[in-house]
Amino acid sequence: MSADIEALERRIARLEAVEAIKALKYRYWRACDGKDPEGFRSCFVKEGASVDYGRLGRFDDADPIAEIFADVALLRRDGRYVILDMHHGLHPDITLLGDGTAAGRWTLRFRQLNLAEGTETVMTGEYDDRYVVEDGEWRMSQSHFAMLWSRTLPLPAEARIAP
Repeated sequence: MSADIEALERRIARLEAVEAIKALKYRYWRACDGKDPEGFRSCFVKEGASVDYGRLGRFDDADPIAEIFADVALLRRDGRYVILDMHHGLHPDITLLGDGTAAGRWTLRFRQLNLAEGTETVMTGEYDDRYVVEDGEWRMSQSHFAMLWSRTLPLPAEARIAP
């Protein structure tokens, strides 16, 4: 095989790895917004993930944050979810480190309606992630989030939230 073809194959493999990591992070946010605790948990390595979500806590494994996620995301009152989230990830900066490892940085735009408290929060922050290939799939081995700013306002009395 020629050196040009080998170089092209390496470039394609790197592009495919970066796209797979982006797809992983998008699956993670869809699981957050879709209230899918199993999908949320599956985005992390099986054991030993480093998770730091600020006021939500720091953990040496993804199980505790997955439990917190399930408790908050699935909370219902009068048959309706209490917390409604919207995550938009932007500006992915993925660096392949070699040997099935990578690092990534993302900007988050976040919006949350808290129907129990009658508030809307808008927030932005930065993720600092690490990724590894586990069982042939990219997974997060580290997810650290640092909030840049947040604004919480009361929902107006005339606000109608559907469904």
